[in-house]
Amino acid sequence: MSAIATELAAAGLSKGAGLPKWLAPLLLIAFAYIVVPLIGGSYLFEAILLPFLALSLAGVGLNILTGYAGQVSLGSAAFMAAGAFAAYNFNLRVEGLPLVASIVLSGLVAAAIGIVFGLPSLRLRGFYLAVSTLAAQFFVQWALTKFSWFSNESASGVIDAPRLAIAGFEFDGAAGRYLFALTVVVILTFLAHQLVISQTGRNFIAIRDNETAARIIGIPVLKTKLLAFAISSFIIGVAGVIWAFAYLRTVEPAGFDLDRSFQILFIIIIGGLASIRGAFLGAALIVVFPLALSRLGGFLLGDVFDSGVLDMSQRIVLGALIILFLILEPDGLVALWDRVRRRLSLASELSRLEQRAPDQSQIGK
Repeated sequence: MSAIATELAAAGLSKGAGLPKWLAPLLLIAFAYIVVPLIGGSYLFEAILLPFLALSLAGVGLNILTGYAGQVSLGSAAFMAAGAFAAYNFNLRVEGLPLVASIVLSGLVAAAIGIVFGLPSLRLRGFYLAVSTLAAQFFVQWALTKFSWFSNESASGVIDAPRLAIAGFEFDGAAGRYLFALTVVVILTFLAHQLVISQTGRNFIAIRDNETAARIIGIPVLKTKLLAFAISSFIIGVAGVIWAFAYLRTVEPAGFDLDRSFQILFIIIIGGLASIRGAFLGAALIVVFPLALSRLGGFLLGDVFDSGVLDMSQRIVLGALIILFLILEPDGLVALWDRVRRRLSLASELSRLEQRAPDQSQIGK
């Protein structure tokens, strides 16, 4: 058995020489582009995939700020709202402006707002910084409600999404809007991944782990913090565009309330801080969980399980899940998934090596 253990250790050490890390994401993206549009129905796109993509991208943005840079924010929904309403106004008021330009400019608007409300991070940390970011949430929601210009003088403050078209190609229907959202999410997620493995990402982590030590080794702490707020707000602002233009197709300021900010925060807590994959795993749970709970509650309790009971049950169970993750698995679903995959891989490798091991009785003879 010791020989098997030795071989298993060697196999574990040489595991990095296997399949390249980029292969699995590439296959998943190919499946999402090719297979899903062919087999997916309207319900799959409208109720699951579109909100999943928008919330995943928002989770990626917040994870850069909170997970990697260590700056807590409770104003994510404000930056989503800023991105959505900015893109709407750019598209409405600048004639001939391409949709891609509207999205980029809306992200820059959200980034500028993020920098302004990130200035307290130069003096505040932890809980006090989290409370200060609430100012962005209340201010943006108040401004969008108070000044009807942002919603084109709409009495209700509701905006309708413009036509989604890039270079003459229109993204019509649920499948088209899904492909539009998927493309935006893939591009920004790739750029976010490249960022966190770069020197800038290492600077974020250094500041998160020990701000004083980061300053001593020459990292520009103030500049890096504001950069984290800007990049995070840019990504979250674009996520707001997907939420408004591709998913809901119409949106009002109340749709980006404090509950939405907490929802995005829960996504990165459950999925795993400082992990791009964690944002997607957390968003998947947040999107699928209410649908599964609704089906299960309706099956067990029938008409008693109405929308009010569903909402309350969802809050209770989700709160319990967050507490359990914080206690039992602080690194979230991504760490749990890695642990399960590692154990399955080791079990498979052990079984294979045991089959190759010579029969001890034959050796004795």
